Amino acid sequence: MSLNPVDYKLPEVPFIGRISVYRPSSPGIDYCGRVAIVGPSSSLKPGQLVFGRLEMPTKFGTLGQYIFAPEEGAAPLPPGVDHNHAAGIGTAGLTAYQTLVPFVRAGDHVFIHGGSGGTGTFEIQIAKALGCTVTTTCSTTNVQLCKDLGADEVLDYKTTDIIKALRSKGPVFALVVDNVGSPSTLYNAADHFLKEGGRFIQIGGSVAMGTLWMFLSRMFWPTQLGGGKHKYVILGVQNKRADFEALGAWVQQGRVKVVIDSVFDLQGAREAYAKLKTGRARGKICVRVEE
Repeated sequence: MSLNPVDYKLPEVPFIGRISVYRPSSPGIDYCGRVAIVGPSSSLKPGQLVFGRLEMPTKFGTLGQYIFAPEEGAAPLPPGVDHNHAAGIGTAGLTAYQTLVPFVRAGDHVFIHGGSGGTGTFEIQIAKALGCTVTTTCSTTNVQLCKDLGADEVLDYKTTDIIKALRSKGPVFALVVDNVGSPSTLYNAADHFLKEGGRFIQIGGSVAMGTLWMFLSRMFWPTQLGGGKHKYVILGVQNKRADFEALGAWVQQGRVKVVIDSVFDLQGAREAYAKLKTGRARGKICVRVEE
């Protein structure tokens, strides 16, 4: 299985977290494993290797030997694809796919804020596979990683005023994807570098109530009253087997690489989540539940 920020962020949301995830529970929504039992109308077979994700954090998460998995979120594992890599596709890969494929076309310029994390590493590669020009951000230590994944321009947020650099380009971007959630002024500043009709898609951010209120106000606050001029979207990822199959095929073909930060055994799960919470993982963190 692989880890995602939602594994711990949702349970930590005041009140909502307590009614959304029962306690005690095991975390995790991404997986790669072998089918044990199927329903009467399933197209999958017992013993078949599959990968995918659950819909959301639940009492019986993927940090366990057995899970109840929806069939729409389970795709057959393509031959030759490493199990850890397949487990790392899950939420990050699907988020990246559904963020980009419906909204961009070849020749578009895309800005990806936070290119070295689990979702960002997929976004860079998928955008390039779709024929887009990619500008992304990361810290100094991850600049080469983002370049190796195909980014055309990498802005080091440690040494660069990101908003100033983007504003200097003018309205060139068809899509802005924010995997970070800060600086909080990025959305309003995007009026200066998003093209007419462009979109701002929010992926990452704090689960503090003030931040959640800010995100919602961006969606509904009228432009005439000081709201942003461009469409603001908080992406709601949905399990689609066809999307997983497309991602699996790209990984099998080598068009998309699953970047693995580290792999822990089950006894190291607590350490794995501690590393995820630092926000410094390069790609995906995986836990091998069972050999």
